[in-house]
Amino acid sequence: MSLFTAYESAALTLQNRIVMAPMTRARTTQPGNIPNDLMAQYYAQRASAGLIITEATQISDDSQGYSFTPGVYTEAQIDGWKKVTAAVHQAGGKIFNQIWHVGRVSHPIFQQGGAPIAPSAITPVGTKVWIVDEQHPEGQMVDCPEPREMTQTDIDRVVADFAKAGANAVAAGFDGIEIHGGNGYLIDQFLRTNSNHRTDAYGGTPEKRIRFLLEVVEAVSAQIGADKVGVRLAPYVTFKDMACPEIVDTILLAAKHLSAMGVAYLHLSEADWDDAPQVPESFRIELRKVFKGSIIVAGRYDVERGNEVIEKGYADLVAFGRAFIANPDLPYRLANQLPLSPFDKGPLFGGSAAGYTDYPSYQTALRAVIRSSDDEVA
Repeated sequence: MSLFTAYESAALTLQNRIVMAPMTRARTTQPGNIPNDLMAQYYAQRASAGLIITEATQISDDSQGYSFTPGVYTEAQIDGWKKVTAAVHQAGGKIFNQIWHVGRVSHPIFQQGGAPIAPSAITPVGTKVWIVDEQHPEGQMVDCPEPREMTQTDIDRVVADFAKAGANAVAAGFDGIEIHGGNGYLIDQFLRTNSNHRTDAYGGTPEKRIRFLLEVVEAVSAQIGADKVGVRLAPYVTFKDMACPEIVDTILLAAKHLSAMGVAYLHLSEADWDDAPQVPESFRIELRKVFKGSIIVAGRYDVERGNEVIEKGYADLVAFGRAFIANPDLPYRLANQLPLSPFDKGPLFGGSAAGYTDYPSYQTALRAVIRSSDDEVA
């Protein structure tokens, strides 16, 4: 087995084991955060991945935390996503829609002037979001304010919003959805002791802190089937003020329940900066014991590390993020040991085709070089 072999499980049939990780690119049409033709081109260019997971997508008008990120809760957004899924399927790819609620990682500009919601009214220290408005026309990172603690009514509504968003995504043509439960956003905020100080049925013990996650998964699964549901978790990611001494054991407990619920996969978001904590082998072994479905890992993987984690049985699929930005044909390049193009950090968020759909495939770039050489000779 390697990154380049096909993969088949009860829920997934993929041409290879390379996954395009979800990456915020903020290219939607405004107003309305509507997916568009440019996004369809971007994702179709990368359809040689075994599985594409889209950028995180709002489930409701209050679940947004960054400007220009897409939604999947209006008819216009659903119609926009239909262009994306049709383009990817026509190119032979598979695509899941990652859906999220950002919780406290937001700003009043996205909340009709009110406070964002969260498990507890705790400000995420040092956490910023990217906004574009009249005062910041070019976009600026701003601090997140203190959130409002969610009531039971809020919780019930958000669970229902997740379920509706999952159904909308499937109606838009997605092969499935991924629930974003990591990286400091709402579900992750419920999982961790530092962001969840509740004393009701959703806080305190690990069993109570995983309740919100399980309710969301159950509600979405009831709409589209658990075999179309993936879940992303991040046990070793602590940015956005998310350090929690109990998170690893809590996530292992959640994984055991998710396995029993029959979800399609568990997607581990691993820290990918230079001095990031390493995921211990003991955790990988324990996770495989408690979770029987497919496992995706995402971090600073290359072909060697990706093949190693697959061969050891710790993961079935490996997700690549930044490398897919400048290399739309990444599986081809990796399989043939071809050089990877670097990406330009400037146009990561917002903007146009520049730094988005204008990165050529290796073959296209090679033909351009040959033509240039022929012109010089002539």
